[in-house]
Amino acid sequence: MDWTERYRPSTLSEVRGNDSAVADLREWASTWESHQEAVILHGPPGIGKTSSAHALAADLGWQSIELNASDQRTKAVIERIAGEAASSGTLTGGSAGRRLVIIDEADNLHGNVDRGGTAAITRLVKDAGQPVVLIANEYYEMSRGLRNHCREIEYRPVTARSIIPVLRNICRQEGIEYDGAALERIAEQTSGDLRSAIQDLQAIAAGRSALKEEDVITGDRDRTEGIFEFLDGVIKEYNPQEAQRASYRVDETPDDLLAWIDENLPKDFSGAELSQAYRHLALADRWLGRTWATQNYRFWRYATNHMTAGVAGSRSSPKGGWTRYGPPGYRRHLGRSRGRRNVRDSIAGRIAESGGMSVSTARREVLPFLSTMTYHCKPEVLTEIIASWLELDAGEVSYLTGSGKDTKKVARIVESAKIGSTGVPDPEVREVEETTPPSEADEESGSQAGLGDFG
Repeated sequence: MDWTERYRPSTLSEVRGNDSAVADLREWASTWESHQEAVILHGPPGIGKTSSAHALAADLGWQSIELNASDQRTKAVIERIAGEAASSGTLTGGSAGRRLVIIDEADNLHGNVDRGGTAAITRLVKDAGQPVVLIANEYYEMSRGLRNHCREIEYRPVTARSIIPVLRNICRQEGIEYDGAALERIAEQTSGDLRSAIQDLQAIAAGRSALKEEDVITGDRDRTEGIFEFLDGVIKEYNPQEAQRASYRVDETPDDLLAWIDENLPKDFSGAELSQAYRHLALADRWLGRTWATQNYRFWRYATNHMTAGVAGSRSSPKGGWTRYGPPGYRRHLGRSRGRRNVRDSIAGRIAESGGMSVSTARREVLPFLSTMTYHCKPEVLTEIIASWLELDAGEVSYLTGSGKDTKKVARIVESAKIGSTGVPDPEVREVEETTPPSEADEESGSQAGLGDFG
């Protein structure tokens, strides 16, 4: 189990390194009835902001509801989930029946994906009938209007002196002997990030009963170098246990690790060992899907076990030499572009809202079919109808159909869609036009008709 979860503070008295901020948070909560303000906890990642919010709820006996960046934080979602929790009256009365609404990464609302989210959160904190805590890394990345309606509490990087006792306590509970110098080195290298210090401790201590200073080789935590070293180890060298441990040292999400391994595995594996390794990757993918469907992040470890230990255990012969590993194909195609993913999720969000389904279902089960049906804008009438239905702009039509954004066909489709549903030609009439057999002259010139031509 991830030690950051196992040793997460269960009470505010266990939060380390931000005594003044914790005291301010406790005072805010105890006097909330008189001021009814929301509060923003802001500061660098890994220093205890979210843990403090949950610990506060536990201390006061309040229920908590959390909305984070992995959720779609559109206006509709925020008003339905957080808004309901914040405005509902308590059944028992008094503070014991309170609900604490926690909105994590409130500075991380992404344009089209979180359409209307900022405005909805601003209305929520103004009218909430329950306490609301916003978590942010960058305070000034939040809108001025939102900041003006909230109290502000700053969390600062945790000093090495505060990190060391936490690491010492974990070692004792895990039965690991340690040199004080080893824990000092871990604390100093993580630059005030307590969460990273705990992750480093877990990675270094894996498989050891004692920890010495020379064991601490976390380095500069370089992400790009780390992933290539990880791939080389999992695919060529590590045994299953070593491969699993290595995943703790790589700053990639399980989804990204799976994509990296999937892309590069065939460069060294073949035949039966490749087939066996892909069976493990398929199981990892299923566990990741279950994670997102249930929001239960404990399932991540099962996915990680399959994609690391499972792949390493599938190796049937030694691997040597140097292999040119590369980033996953989807990263090349999207150019690591968040904008492209935002367009995808924006379209999926509209499909979900219209069809009464989750965004993940729309993205996984509906969007691929619409893309296939409208590939390169064929048939054009169907693309016009879909563009009108979902109110797509040129960039979104381009994404859906796989065509160039600036093509004349895309511009024509967008213009037709803007006319509105009454202005879109009757589908039955257009279908007849599209499926009318070609004339002899057309056949001689090689032109084609029909709905099945995807170019």
